[in-house]
Amino acid sequence: MAGGITDTGELYSPYVGLVYMFNLIVGTGALTMPKAFATAGWLVSLILLMFLGFMSYMTTTFVVEAMAAANAQLRWKRMEKRKEDDDEDSSSGVSDSDVLLQDGYERAETRPILSVQRRGSPNIFEITERVEMGQMASMFFNKVGVNLFYFCIIIYLYGDLAIYAAAVPVSLMQVTCSATGNHSCSVGDGTKYNDTDKCWGPIRRIDAYRLYLAAFTLLLGPFTFFNVQKTKYLQIMTSLMRWIAFILMIILALIRISRGQAEGHPSMAQLSGIRNLFGVCVYSFMCQHSLPSLITPISKKKHVNKLVLLDYILILAFYSLLSFTAIYCFRNDTLMDMYTLNFTNCEIINVAFIRYFLGLFPVFTISTNFPIIAVTLRNNWKTLFHREGGTYPWVVDRIVFPAITLIPPVLVAFCTHDLESLVGITGAYAGNGIQYLIPAFLAYCSRKDTQLVFGSGTVNKHLSPFRHTFWIVFVLIWGFSCFVFVTANIVLSESKL
Repeated sequence: MAGGITDTGELYSPYVGLVYMFNLIVGTGALTMPKAFATAGWLVSLILLMFLGFMSYMTTTFVVEAMAAANAQLRWKRMEKRKEDDDEDSSSGVSDSDVLLQDGYERAETRPILSVQRRGSPNIFEITERVEMGQMASMFFNKVGVNLFYFCIIIYLYGDLAIYAAAVPVSLMQVTCSATGNHSCSVGDGTKYNDTDKCWGPIRRIDAYRLYLAAFTLLLGPFTFFNVQKTKYLQIMTSLMRWIAFILMIILALIRISRGQAEGHPSMAQLSGIRNLFGVCVYSFMCQHSLPSLITPISKKKHVNKLVLLDYILILAFYSLLSFTAIYCFRNDTLMDMYTLNFTNCEIINVAFIRYFLGLFPVFTISTNFPIIAVTLRNNWKTLFHREGGTYPWVVDRIVFPAITLIPPVLVAFCTHDLESLVGITGAYAGNGIQYLIPAFLAYCSRKDTQLVFGSGTVNKHLSPFRHTFWIVFVLIWGFSCFVFVTANIVLSESKL
């Protein structure tokens, strides 16, 4: 996620890339959005959702621009290296015949950049190599900026793992625990349970949650100590399950509304819910850290910004449909942190298989992602402390780094299973940095470096539509203002308790 330059991989069409981006963005955050909508009010939620979608699209174009600038710099450095090697060969007595053999290619490569472009060669800003955000940070930021980047992405990944570590045990607890003993029908009926309520015999609900957390950690935690890669078939399976679940929930809610069984009467605005809604929306639009792996393999990138815009419009429509059907179908006090759990009630759907599928849907999808994110976080820790030419002792490499990756999120999940707050805080702080601040600084620094290296007349073919410096300043002011607002809101909320 924040590594160096990796292979581009198999190319795919722009529309396949559009589908991949849609699948990446629409994930776990969407399941917590209906509760956040109900808490903040439908009008405030819709306005904030649209505004944050626009902001996320803007910073996505910043990252694409920085990727193009990074590719240009890497291409320029290789051209300079070839020129130096060619000069060394000439000075060390290489025969004229050897030089002439490669003259057609080498001459084109060592010409001035603008001359190469005028003769119809590929544009130097073409995105052909996958340069991850960590590599871009190393290219365009100073040492302090690089360390702040890694700090931000590490905190975000910790939040991600804590959310995943809590979501699976919560789903299992809600589905299997019931005060009445009829666990298949009483979860989503609006009954409020306390953590101290009984689950099975003397076992309390909180005890069941922690037992499931322990089992989850023991089963998936060991993968942190090894290398795990997401397979193509696993991605297809989880995407298919995700879409079946989302479509089912929307259809079931619409059926209930059309039959006049809707119970929701959402308010227009509740300012107290904006903090969590902001974090949930930021988390739900997060894709900037994975853009290099999504954009680079696209075969034709001429209209990539328009395709990304289409993606954001579709995602905005999808989030609105999911959330509005939810807040009008269910009362605010019955909407659960994990929206799928509202469909485990017999009154909503009387088909047991569908109830269990939706109730356990987060268990299957999140369990496949947890090891991958854990390995990504572990590798970022290694990169942060790595020194040129140095290696880690076996104990540090195989024990210490995996341990500091796994233990903190499990401890957070042990202490709280409030998913809405976990998603809200992760999105509002680390997500804010990754989605707003880092892309804005990447755009600003890459533009400065491009002018220094190539001259002020050179134009990046993937320059963001928001090319005026005003937009970068606007994003930075917005990002820092959000930090202040969220922190002040938390402090004021705590002081009232």
